[in-house]
Amino acid sequence: MLERLNEALDHIEAHIRRRIEATELARIAATSEYHFRRMFSALAGMPLSEYIRRRRLTVAGAEVLAGDRTLLDIAVRYGYGSGEAFARAFRAVHGVGPGEARRYGAPLHAQPRMSFRLVVEGSSSMRYRIVEKEQFHVVGKKARVPLVHEGVNPAIAEFIRSIGQDTTERIAALSDQQPEGVVAVCDDLDPSRAEGTELDYYHAVVTRADAPDDDLDTLVVPPGTWAVFENSGPFPEALQILWRDVFTQWFPSNPYQSRPGPEILRTRLSENGNQADAALWIPVERVAVSD
Repeated sequence: MLERLNEALDHIEAHIRRRIEATELARIAATSEYHFRRMFSALAGMPLSEYIRRRRLTVAGAEVLAGDRTLLDIAVRYGYGSGEAFARAFRAVHGVGPGEARRYGAPLHAQPRMSFRLVVEGSSSMRYRIVEKEQFHVVGKKARVPLVHEGVNPAIAEFIRSIGQDTTERIAALSDQQPEGVVAVCDDLDPSRAEGTELDYYHAVVTRADAPDDDLDTLVVPPGTWAVFENSGPFPEALQILWRDVFTQWFPSNPYQSRPGPEILRTRLSENGNQADAALWIPVERVAVSD
């Protein structure tokens, strides 16, 4: 898998001045576009589109400083429709406009070319199981919140605090299958997984029933395969590390890829709220393994 991901990175470099389609990169990596974007974001620490933009403007920056072409020529050469659009993108990455950089020799920010490699530590194992589930409903309260990669998500914390105890108890009573109890469900995430992009967050349960009350929200989840990962540790750091390890360690070494669908997290906190036992449910599909 990592070898194919690196071939996709080579394709980016070979076509850095052209429009690069995620579908083509996914084809080279022999996976779905959905899974490729997820894998790239987890491994690189940034969305695919952001990496391509930074690499393109890193290479363009060298041409700006060289002074062999006009700024408009460089803008067109790297796919920008106007000098103004190029200048805006250039400033967003380098902190100065291309004209200033050329006139004053301003220092620029370079995005190094990436390559992925597997680091084998062998210090821990991942607890997981594969579960087949029939159609079910996620029933509870929903909010649209920004994505936060590290630490507590303030918008989610405030949303949960706003839900009354009576409502929480009504929701909890609807739980009738695994994962049991009130869970956190994330759905409709931006494909880039960039910090600050929005997602639907449900404080809800997994159930066969529809929402019995008009004030509750329902998400219908079709039948499918789920990979369930478990861990324990400091809250919320251990949960965020678990998600990262699923995509950087488990997927590259197992014959599965992620598929569209909600991610479900069941968390049980310690009395002081500093530790948590967690189970993360990720929708997956098996991929063919070549002989």
